[in-house]
Amino acid sequence: KLHQQLATTFVYVTHDQVEAMTMATRIAVIRRGLMQQVDTPQTLYDKPSNVFVAGFIGSPAMNFFDAKVERSNGNLIIDSEAFNAVIPKTKASKYEEYVGKRVIFGIRPEDIHDPSFTPADIQTSLVEARVDVTELMGSEIYLHLKAKGDTFVGRVDPRTYMRAGNDVQVAFNMDNIHLFESEGDQATIM
Repeated sequence: KLHQQLATTFVYVTHDQVEAMTMATRIAVIRRGLMQQVDTPQTLYDKPSNVFVAGFIGSPAMNFFDAKVERSNGNLIIDSEAFNAVIPKTKASKYEEYVGKRVIFGIRPEDIHDPSFTPADIQTSLVEARVDVTELMGSEIYLHLKAKGDTFVGRVDPRTYMRAGNDVQVAFNMDNIHLFESEGDQATIM
C-alpha cells in the first residue's frame, strides 16, 4: 500500500523469496554477488534463467533430476535413472539438439498430480514412486516421494488416496517442464 501511495521506486533487499514475490514488480536474483536474472515475479517463476533461480523461486522448491534426452519409439524422452517421461511433440523440436546429452530436468511440485485428479487439458507422463511422507495442508497435500535414488515433492489434490508407504503412480505435467544445461551456469534450455 505504501508503495502505491508514494508512487515511487523502492529497493527492498530480502532473502525471503515469498516476500520478494508478493511485494515486487521486478526482482533481481543475486547469487554470490552475481546477478542471475532480473524480471517480473511471474516471469522468474515461469521462465527461470538457470537452476539457481528455478530452485530459489517457488515454494516448495522445483524438483531437479539428472537426466538425458533420448529418442524412443519416435518420441523424445527424459531418461533419468528413476523414470522415463515423454516430452510432448509440441515441445520436442526445441530439445532435438540435446538428444544423447546430459541435462537437468526440472518440474515444480504443483505440476505433479495424482492421476485420479489430473486436469484434463494437460499432457502427462506417469512416473512410479513410493510415498515417503504426506503433509496435509488443507487445500492440498504435499507428497514426499522416492523413485529409485531420487526424492521429490508433489503438491496434489487433497482427495488423493496416496499415503506414506504406498507405491504409486504420479502424473507429471509435461507441458510445464524445465530443462537446464547440466554443466557451466546450468542455464535454461529454451
